Amino acid sequence: MNHFTVLTADLAATRDFYIGVLGLKEGPRPDLGFPGTWLYVGNEAVLHVIAGRALPPDPRGVLDHMAFTAADLPGMTAKLQARGIKYDLRRQNESGTWQLFCFDPSGARVELDFPASENQAAA
Repeated sequence: MNHFTVLTADLAATRDFYIGVLGLKEGPRPDLGFPGTWLYVGNEAVLHVIAGRALPPDPRGVLDHMAFTAADLPGMTAKLQARGIKYDLRRQNESGTWQLFCFDPSGARVELDFPASENQAAA
C-alpha cells in the first residue's frame, strides 16, 4: 500500500485532526493545481488530503476505513475526549488488540490499533 486519499470540505479541520490528534506530520507536496496536503509517517506520505472537490453523499464510499498502528491508548482517548470526538473502543477476542474507531472531520472512518499490552485505564 502506498497511501490513502481523503476528500474534505474543511482542509484546516482535517489537517488538525490528522496532525493534532493522530500525530501525522505535514510534508512536501507537489503543485497539483488544487488545494490539499500530504501527511507523513516518517518519510512516507501515507495520507493525501484533497480540498475543493464535492464530497460524495456517503463520505465512506466503497472504502470502509483506514487503519493505523498506534500507541498510548489512554493518551489517545484523553485527546479524543478533550476534542469532543466520539469513538468506539473494542478488543479483539483472540489477539487482545485494542481497536479504536472514530471519524475524521469529513466523515472518513479511522481505526487505530493498539497492542494487547496497552492499559485501558483512561479509555
